[in-house]
Amino acid sequence: MEEKAEPENIESSDATQENTEVKSQPCDKCGKLFTSNLSSSHKCVLSGKKQHHCDICDKNFSTSDSLNSHKRIHTGKKPYQCDVCDETFSRKGRLSDHVRIHTGERPYHCDICDKSFSRRDHFSQHKCIHTGEKPYHCDVCGKNFSQKGRLSIHRRIHTGEKSYHCDICGKTFSESGHLVSHKRIHTGEKPYYCGICSKTFSVPSNLVSHIRTHTGERPFQCDICDETFSTKGHLPGHIRTHTGERPYHCDICDK
Repeated sequence: MEEKAEPENIESSDATQENTEVKSQPCDKCGKLFTSNLSSSHKCVLSGKKQHHCDICDKNFSTSDSLNSHKRIHTGKKPYQCDVCDETFSRKGRLSDHVRIHTGERPYHCDICDKSFSRRDHFSQHKCIHTGEKPYHCDVCGKNFSQKGRLSIHRRIHTGEKSYHCDICGKTFSESGHLVSHKRIHTGEKPYYCGICSKTFSVPSNLVSHIRTHTGERPFQCDICDETFSTKGHLPGHIRTHTGERPYHCDICDK
């Protein structure tokens, strides 16, 4: 976004009047007041225009701020740092989401089942459980998804794309988050710590599961006997006690 030109250094009252006029550009769609530059950007968001172009990947954005945030994907710049564990982020919103891992804050609340979430995107994804809405469709296998990002990740199963590369062991991954988590195997880094007992973890999902040992929360329920579990991974093993399934086979004795 271009910086607003400073008013000429004439009489103070004139400068004040000019500044007031610049900050009083209303949006004709929603009535919000903006500076002239911000008003233009805001109207682009409402109209769907994407006039800010990334020269690296040709993606377009409705505002210059969105473009600048996007460019950090290419540069690797992460200017926003967590004061608790020093993890860094390319976007301020991602930092805000991350901090809630430490604080335990969950401001997004489902009115249907009373479940709460620390991130807006997780909340949006959860709501689709109740509505059943899955508007994003895979053209290859026909599978549907509730989020566009989930569809993009899923498509890599078909393409075999693994563009995220570990510089230490050469292993490749289809998601950047999986690479970040993997690298902690090499570094031994455990940035996520429990605020109750101070135990540390390398990935946030392990921390979430651990916190349930303190809270007693068991959100994963068996549809057959209603037994509940604190971690999702324990549920499939339990279900096999009902189905009789034994998928693990010994090559030596055939048991």
